[in-house]
Amino acid sequence: MSPSETTEPWPKPADVSHVAALGGGVIGQSWIALFLAAGKTVALYDPDPTAGDRVREAVERAWPALRGLGLTTRPSPPDRLTICDDARAAVDGADFVQESVPERLDVKHELYELIEPVLGETALVASSASGLTLSELQRGWTEPARLVLGHPFNPPHLIPLVEVMGNEATDARAVPWARRFYETLGKVTIEVKREVPGHVANRLQAALWREAIHLVNEGVASVEDVDAAVSAGPGLRWAAMGPTLLFHLGAGEGGLEAFCDRYSESFHRWWDDLGAPRLDASTVERLVLGLAQAKGNAPVEDLAEQRDALIRSFIAAKGRVPPT
Repeated sequence: MSPSETTEPWPKPADVSHVAALGGGVIGQSWIALFLAAGKTVALYDPDPTAGDRVREAVERAWPALRGLGLTTRPSPPDRLTICDDARAAVDGADFVQESVPERLDVKHELYELIEPVLGETALVASSASGLTLSELQRGWTEPARLVLGHPFNPPHLIPLVEVMGNEATDARAVPWARRFYETLGKVTIEVKREVPGHVANRLQAALWREAIHLVNEGVASVEDVDAAVSAGPGLRWAAMGPTLLFHLGAGEGGLEAFCDRYSESFHRWWDDLGAPRLDASTVERLVLGLAQAKGNAPVEDLAEQRDALIRSFIAAKGRVPPT
């Protein structure tokens, strides 16, 4: 029976106390940390027998950041994580399921086939898939009405964005419910209204990186300087507001209409000159060499911690800005 046919009322998003996490990789670990910080009990399924230890270690590492952002007041993670050796046991009794297994359709479809018969009558499943489309995921279901896209931006316990999507095969209640649930966790949600590869945010960053690579390939600037042009320039503004709103502010009282009137020819000229590079061997070599020249032998872990510390500062600062 699909959710559209059941008379069972869905729980209020804020009342959900127990969730399941399918997949204990980097994304799954981050989701679990956030769920625990929000006071949920979590059942994890991952076929790797070492996943439980890895997840607990990752949660411990994430906890200071979660406390710093005010997402939890607990000094240490609660003992609310259960490790299951069967996906069916993990989803038993869960009102919400976050699926974060590897981006392979055969793996995801096999998992869906396993859990669908035992899901609770009103349980919702959200997939973290970034490269696969919702319609591809739905082929693994007999009745896909309770499956939505719930794509986070990495790492999910820090970055607020979640892209949520349903389609004509999705229960009409599912997307609004999922968005409200994520928002109870402190997330910022958007609705993807039409299926495109990469959803929304990945396409935006892909477009920027394509031009960054083109500028390096054409000898306009080094890898280091192109990155600096973003992080010390428009990237700071984009952390505050999106591009359309920023351009609306860019023309003063005339707003977006005046901005377009003033700069349309410039943008047309730039757009016509944008590049279309490929990640071929020579391009990859050029990027890797450029990054090595910029960062030397800095460990990835140290760079990631620098990134996360800055992200925490940005998020905390935005939270202190009063709404307009």
